[in-house]
Amino acid sequence: MKLISKSIILCAGLLSFSVTSCKKDLLKYNVNPNGSNPGTINPNLVLSTVLTQAGIEIVTLGYQDMAGVMQHTQKDGWTTAHNEYDWNGSNSWTNYYDILRNNQLVYDRAVSLNNELQQGVSLVIKSMMFGLITDLWGDAPYTQALKGQLGGAETTPVYDPQQVIYNGILADLEKANTLLSKSKSEYINPIDAVDVYYKGDPTKWRKMANSLALRYYMRLSEKLPEVARAGIEKIVADPAKFPIIADAADDATMEFPGNSNADSWPANAIYDSDSSNYRRLKMCNTLVTYLQSLKDPRLGVWANKVQCFIVVDNNLPTGTGNVYKPVDTVVNGENRKVRYVSPDVLASKGLTVNDINQNVDYVGLPPAIPGPAVYNLSPDAAQASRNPHVSWLNDIYKQAKGPLLRARLISAAEVHFILAEASGIKGWAAGDAETHYNAAIKASFTTWGLAGSYNAYISQAAVKYNHTQRQIIEQKWAASWTAAAEAWADYKRTGYPQLKAGPYAKGPVVPVRLYYMLDERNLNKTNLGEALKRLEVTTYSSYGANTAQNSPWSKPWVIQGTGKPW
Repeated sequence: MKLISKSIILCAGLLSFSVTSCKKDLLKYNVNPNGSNPGTINPNLVLSTVLTQAGIEIVTLGYQDMAGVMQHTQKDGWTTAHNEYDWNGSNSWTNYYDILRNNQLVYDRAVSLNNELQQGVSLVIKSMMFGLITDLWGDAPYTQALKGQLGGAETTPVYDPQQVIYNGILADLEKANTLLSKSKSEYINPIDAVDVYYKGDPTKWRKMANSLALRYYMRLSEKLPEVARAGIEKIVADPAKFPIIADAADDATMEFPGNSNADSWPANAIYDSDSSNYRRLKMCNTLVTYLQSLKDPRLGVWANKVQCFIVVDNNLPTGTGNVYKPVDTVVNGENRKVRYVSPDVLASKGLTVNDINQNVDYVGLPPAIPGPAVYNLSPDAAQASRNPHVSWLNDIYKQAKGPLLRARLISAAEVHFILAEASGIKGWAAGDAETHYNAAIKASFTTWGLAGSYNAYISQAAVKYNHTQRQIIEQKWAASWTAAAEAWADYKRTGYPQLKAGPYAKGPVVPVRLYYMLDERNLNKTNLGEALKRLEVTTYSSYGANTAQNSPWSKPWVIQGTGKPW
């Protein structure tokens, strides 16, 4: 026992000496040799991740659940979040702030290296991502965000009011416009190899910066109309100083390599063994009927025709002789199958002819209905999303990549619609409203490979410019296909399109924001509490999973007092 005790004492003494004498060496070698040092890393190595992740997050949002909110699509499996706004009382912005943290590293390193191109690009991304966050939630960490490594108060940042965030975004975009104003050859560190949007072209990034500024000025148009007017008129008045995206060739988009599910179009069928993610997404009847009413050829690019259309008729083939037999039969038509159904068959199912969509080409799912998998006499009793009587998305959306499969961040169509509204509805000096309206539609048609169909489309009486905000915003809503988050922001600001929540939705009207996430409610309770006080409780705020204050039907500052969208 004595020997053991002496050994322990001796070892303890040696350990004490070792810790004291080797402390610096231990710190020196406690570095991951395969990691990157934030203080010395080339900002381009991080910028590639920032751009690709931003593109993925934005298209996933705009093609998935926001497309459900804005009734571009509906799901017939796993429906609750997409169709019904059943968001479980918590929506996470973690991925967006992860992008912003990496983007801040790009900016800080670019400043230390005097890389103005990277500085400008990172300010554009910062503006776009913070714009997305405040559009979706309302007040959010901004001025104290991205500083958690400093410790102290920055680990529980304050929630800045929306007005502060939008003002900061617009200031950063103006700074980016200046940083990006040189010719490509003047920048010391090109970004061609990592820039998945514009291949290192500073002129196009500058156009994106000013186009985003137009977006956020219009966002403020109901609350701060004079600020919005001055900002938009300033940009439009000086195209040399403030170039914008005016042509579809300059759209801010991102292609997908398609090498794995991680870098492919979301919900593709290439890396999904049974294509279930693709199959669950169906066209929404709201968008389908709008496009059909205008004979819009984009519908055929975005959707497949029904595999089997339905005909309900009293004068259908019956049994032999005078014996009547109810009819419910599928036959091969000239190009597709046809299902003939007699009214008594419908009656036996508790249905009438008014419950059946007999369109021979395109049929959408109504929003938030019970049993969407069996809608329109679907024989899909197993609810495997194989309904032949509704329109599936076009086969291009099964693919992992393709010329039309892009993340769409901001487009010429959006810019022209903004200027059409600014000029034609608000009376601001933003150019000719009809010219911008027509240019917006032409840009969208060009984007979807339909430039040759534009003249016939625009010549229709129902499409010609009619000087109403409703027409502009409805066309903009259609053009935001796969980018529905922007359509949601317009809906909240204008009330267009006039959407109706479905019978199974969690509230009787379309919501206007996302829930603050559970982690914030637990870890940053005081600051979140102040933000909640600034939300406006509405008639509908009692709906949802949380308190009336943190409700998807409580209004953030930007739409308070506007009477919109409902």
